[in-house]
Amino acid sequence: MTNERAKRFPLGLEDLVREPRRPEGRPGEVRAAALAASAALNARQQPARNSPPGPALKSKPQSQAQARLQTAVQARPQPKTQVAPQSIAPPRPQAAPSVKSQTKSVVHVQSVTQRAASSSPLSSQSAKPATRSSERTAAPNVALNGALALTSERVRERMVERLRANGVTDQRVLNAMAVVPRHMFVDPGLAAQAYEDAALPIGHHQTISKPSVVARMIELAAAGRALDTVLEIGTGCGYQAAVLSQVAREVYSIERIKPLSERAKTNLRPLRIPNIRLHYGDGRLGLPSTAPFDAIVIAAAGLDVPQALLEQLAIGGRLVAPVGSQDGQNQVLTLVERLGPAQWRESRLDRVFFVPLKSGVI
Repeated sequence: MTNERAKRFPLGLEDLVREPRRPEGRPGEVRAAALAASAALNARQQPARNSPPGPALKSKPQSQAQARLQTAVQARPQPKTQVAPQSIAPPRPQAAPSVKSQTKSVVHVQSVTQRAASSSPLSSQSAKPATRSSERTAAPNVALNGALALTSERVRERMVERLRANGVTDQRVLNAMAVVPRHMFVDPGLAAQAYEDAALPIGHHQTISKPSVVARMIELAAAGRALDTVLEIGTGCGYQAAVLSQVAREVYSIERIKPLSERAKTNLRPLRIPNIRLHYGDGRLGLPSTAPFDAIVIAAAGLDVPQALLEQLAIGGRLVAPVGSQDGQNQVLTLVERLGPAQWRESRLDRVFFVPLKSGVI
């Protein structure tokens, strides 16, 4: 483009195409010139449409300049220069699903999951948060007791089978061992060992006897008879008294250690056993006010059997006790049968290990 032509046409076509967004001059002036050129061109072309083509269609230099200007204006991206940026509204995003509807659907899924949880061991991935929430809100001790109760039913059956294999034949005793939940009488940390054939600590240097020893002593005391009243010396945690309650009509139990006596009450209370009478006192003295007893079971070892207990045994009754040194050595499970007013018969049976039998209360 020559300098003379540049003076006549300040807006070149190539400039407009190369930089369409930054034209020379003000937008208002360009728009006014474009409208004027368009009007003039339309006025010239209107009569030419009704006449045959000829020399009249030839344009003068001024008309060619106006045509070039019109073409350049038409080539401009009109919306970008004519429309103010602030008047263009951004496109609206697609409407998201209603929060209320989402909440309702989630609640529905959770409710369906909770209803099906009891019948199906598997759940969908979306139902897991509801399951975890129900687990958090549930009381931990209730869940633990329920799990242990379901587990203990199976392990108690296996325990009873072991007792039968070891020689326990009295079906009443086996049934009693199968019914009483031993895990409720031991510390929670030892609950997993509750049905092993082992003595477990219960505090105050005392223990809960092995299930095999408990079953053996009760079977010896009953000897196939129907028991009316039974006396237990050494309540401990209350487990053996609970088993005796399934065999005898009335069970009296004495404990000389006050905290253990209270613990036995706490352990037995949920079981609601109506025929157990707990006493806090010296076991070597027995309970003369409720004697005589059809059977007496002593859960501690003395050098001999206290004479007071022998006197409180009914004629024909049986007393079972560990007898021997109180250091745990040479203790023997002993059976004493009362044959008459002043006649007893003693039988020495099994080697055992018990805590010492002491006098007084603490």
